[in-house]
Amino acid sequence: MARILVVDDESNIRMMLKLALVHVGHEVETASDGYEGLERFGSGAGWDLVLLDQRMPGMEGLDVLREIRRRDPAARVVMITAFGTVDLATEAMRAGITDFLRKPFTVETLRAAVGAALGGQPASQTVDQPPSPIPYAFDLATVNGYRLGSLPGVSTGKDGGINDVFTVTAAATGQTWQCRVSVPCYVAELVKAHADLDEMPGGEPFWQALCGEALANYLWQNAAPPPGDTLIVDDLTSGLRHWIDAVLSATGK
Repeated sequence: MARILVVDDESNIRMMLKLALVHVGHEVETASDGYEGLERFGSGAGWDLVLLDQRMPGMEGLDVLREIRRRDPAARVVMITAFGTVDLATEAMRAGITDFLRKPFTVETLRAAVGAALGGQPASQTVDQPPSPIPYAFDLATVNGYRLGSLPGVSTGKDGGINDVFTVTAAATGQTWQCRVSVPCYVAELVKAHADLDEMPGGEPFWQALCGEALANYLWQNAAPPPGDTLIVDDLTSGLRHWIDAVLSATGK
């Protein structure tokens, strides 16, 4: 079993995390803020995993993450937050996050995310990759214990709708699903209208990334694959609008 450090400013969350993980055999220590967390973390020797809250007084989780990774480039860190955004996800990925865990979460989701993080590759094998020209916020880590994989071939329907297929793997158990993401024609037109473009930058990779972003956000919100392994993107949500704006900014559009 693993030795895990929990860094969270809410005492009830710290206690819940500790009890849930000790119950399955892990050794758990806690810290009430980023400064105490870094003191306990030290050089990183002997720690298998850090569970790190993002919003804390004094020193936010992202800053703690960067310092942890400076001290130990192979550290595994799961970020816990109720306030996930594209910008936060992108920054955390580049800093070497292993997984995102969305508050509130069940004990089962927690244990799945911990199992996925402990069983995955060290963060040092995923950081320092060059940024994609199409920013895809969740392409380097798992989300609530689930890992996405893209299958080749975006298809376009006769009506202009977009379809793509992804694998979704419960990283703790290895169970895998194939999930189809469908963007109806009217939503594709809403995307173009929001961007004020006739064609989106990057072409097929843009739509593939948008479908992946929508599926990742579904996993973020629900901690489970969509019913029937099909996700229909039936609206241009604020999260997708923000992501499109990030793409346009990155590509100079």
